[in-house]
This record gives sequence, structure tokens and C-alpha cells, in this order.
Amino acid sequence: MNTQTAFAHALLNPELPCPSGLTTWNGSDPEIRFAVYRNNVMVSLIDALADTYPVVQTLVGEEFFRAMARVFAQSSPPQSKVMAYYGRGFAEFVESFPPAASVPYLADVARLELVRVLAYHAADVVPIHPEVLQAALADPEQLMSLRLVLHPSVHVIQSTFAICSIWAAHQGAVCASSVDPDLAQSMLVYRAALDVDTVELTTGTRTFVNTLLAGQTLADAAQAASSMDPEFDLTNALTLLLRLQLITHLNTGETHHEHTH
Repeated sequence: MNTQTAFAHALLNPELPCPSGLTTWNGSDPEIRFAVYRNNVMVSLIDALADTYPVVQTLVGEEFFRAMARVFAQSSPPQSKVMAYYGRGFAEFVESFPPAASVPYLADVARLELVRVLAYHAADVVPIHPEVLQAALADPEQLMSLRLVLHPSVHVIQSTFAICSIWAAHQGAVCASSVDPDLAQSMLVYRAALDVDTVELTTGTRTFVNTLLAGQTLADAAQAASSMDPEFDLTNALTLLLRLQLITHLNTGETHHEHTH
């Protein structure tokens, strides 16, 4: 183990001794200085997680959350200098963290909070004009190979719990007593200007959007959606995406993209 690796391991594990060979510029005790630094690093990581997952923290309480976040941080140090994205694996950790099992929807709430952060920081892309899509849909030669490219902020969250209603209740948008946590929800998460918003999706529309996000053609997405939900309405799904300005490009065959204006 090299010096840097030993330093990093000791930084995240308070049971390990201060790395050997450390010196201080003013002759103070390096073990004391290292202990202070180690504590500051851990507090910063926990604070970063609390910023990303505020509703998760509220659901379990600050003391429990910070103890859980400490365990996560000790095994999952940052892989990037951009701390806004720290904690991408936190939902999976919560899901496998036995003390959190009493709140079964906690991991899915964490997934929702993460994609809201990702949506907020996604790139800005100009949406297409509806006339561009209408023209493409009217061209039989393009129709079977047509692919819709969605805005980079678009994410779909599917849960067996009412995670969006739970999240909204903690923003004061709905009354918490009216939320049935066992009601399954599928949500479209996206950014409009500087605001991240959500829309609840039917099974068919969820499948449709997910298939588009996977890069499949419009025809394949419509077929997959209809297979999942016989009542799927393609016109309504396209109208929703156009109304929210979430279609940014059209791809046809080998063409990279069509006009967006």
C-alpha cells in the first residue's frame, strides 16, 4: 500500500492510526492535526449527502441519517471533485442497510432525490418546434426509423411506493395524512427553466418514455407501451412531451438529427 492509499484509508476510518511520516509546519502534534482534518472531511461528506437527500433525512431523523451517511461515506469516498454528484450509490446502500428496513420506501425516495439533482444540473438544450415533429410523423419514409431525443434532464422513476407524494408532502405541497405510501407511482422528472418538476405517468407512458430514453425508435416505443398497457394513447404521450418541451432532436436512420427549430 503506497503512502497516498494509506493516507486515504486512515482519513475515512477513525480506528486506523495517523499515517506515519506526517509533519507539521509549526511543530504541533501531527496526530491531533490529522484527527481534526479527518473529522472535517467526514462532516463535509455527510453534509453533502444531507444536501442531496433532505427528505430522506427528514424521514429517519437527523441523528439516524448522519450515522447512516457516515457508514456510507467510509466505504464510498468521492470519485469526483464535483460534490453535487456525490452519493450516486446512496439509494442502493440504503436498500441494503438493515437499520433502515423499517422505512421500506426510503431507498426509492433517495432515488427520486438524486434524479432531481441530476435533472437540475443537466445541460440546456433547445426543444424542437411542434411543426418539426408533425412533419416527420407525416413522412412515411421516416416514420419507421424515427427516434425522438429527449431533454438531458429527463428521468423516469418507478416505485411500488408513493414516493412522489411522500416527497411532495415534505415540501408542503400535499397533506401528509392524505398520502398512502403503499400506492405505486411512476414519475417523469424533468427541468423546466431552472425548476425541477415531476409528472405522474401511466404504465404505458412510462414504458414509452423509457424506451425512447434507451434510444429505440418511436414505433418500437409505441409498441412496447401498448404491450404493457392496452389503453396507451400515443397522441396523448407525444402531446405531453411537446407540452413540457422535452423533445430536443429527431433522428432518422443514419442522419444525426433533424432541424430543431
